[in-house]
Amino acid sequence: MKPQKIAVLGPGSWGTALSQVLNDNGHEVRIWGNNSEQIAEINERHTNKRYFKDVILDEKISAFDDLAVALSDVDAILFVVPTKVTRLVAKQVAQVLKHKVHVLHASKGLEQNTHERISTILEEEIPAEFRGEIVVVSGPSHAEETIVRDITLISAASKDHDEAKYAQNLLSNDYFRLYTNTDVIGVETAGALKNIIAVGAGALHGLGFGDNAKAAIITRGLTEITRLGVAMGAEPLTYIGLSGVGDLIVTGTSVHSRNWRAGDALGRGEKLADIERNMGMIIEGVSTAKAAWELAQQLHIEMPITETIYKVLYENLDAREGILDIMRRETRAENEFIQ
Repeated sequence: MKPQKIAVLGPGSWGTALSQVLNDNGHEVRIWGNNSEQIAEINERHTNKRYFKDVILDEKISAFDDLAVALSDVDAILFVVPTKVTRLVAKQVAQVLKHKVHVLHASKGLEQNTHERISTILEEEIPAEFRGEIVVVSGPSHAEETIVRDITLISAASKDHDEAKYAQNLLSNDYFRLYTNTDVIGVETAGALKNIIAVGAGALHGLGFGDNAKAAIITRGLTEITRLGVAMGAEPLTYIGLSGVGDLIVTGTSVHSRNWRAGDALGRGEKLADIERNMGMIIEGVSTAKAAWELAQQLHIEMPITETIYKVLYENLDAREGILDIMRRETRAENEFIQ
């Protein structure tokens, strides 16, 4: 692939890590954000110390706080902003974009109230004449490991296989490898819903439970994720791939995961407001738990783990009591997919 001009929207940890991947692949990378001090730091000191204290970025990576300038003549736009601001940023992009581009996103979540997936939001807000089919970049990946060029394998999903191939060729290298997929619903729901289960896995750790409980919540959590995703139109096999079980393992077992750390703090008795303030970064599993639980109610899908996590987060249910409620549920066959 010849060098491309890429605008990465969002100078957070994952946006910064993906910017480095793109730069390593010889592309011109423009990071856009609305924090002028952070933009200046990237341009002048080539660091982003809020997220990576010891990482020096390549001097060729440029940062902008003017969206129109950042998008000028780019070949592709990569959204890596929090779910709650995706629609706002997409509207801003639509206002200044003057030519057709490839549109990718690497965020994970469901929009509050609408319960829409991120690709749906982008489709609604960016006119079709200015973009191809949306590509979802998702899978088991910690920014803290990708930024030091540790081996990472993820998925690139799009309804248009050529668009998925474009993303695959754009990002793949010796340490970062993408596999194409056409199940956008499956890849997006897996990436969003695993954050909820990661909060629960962290809570189990904070409460003092061991590996048996960890294995239980990951496997039964995956069942719930699959159940809801298939009801939304996803392919079941997607959930045993990189974006499904792979992402659930990496997020539900690691201290790198903000969602796991938030759950761990909840299990140790900390208040959610304090956890969110101390984290200083978006905990997607918290907002996604609400959206997923409301969606499950709407679609009449049984999700006891998600329900319990939702009640712990939003109804002050004691986490230990919630676990006991799940354990006391009526016993059933493991392969009862819908029940």
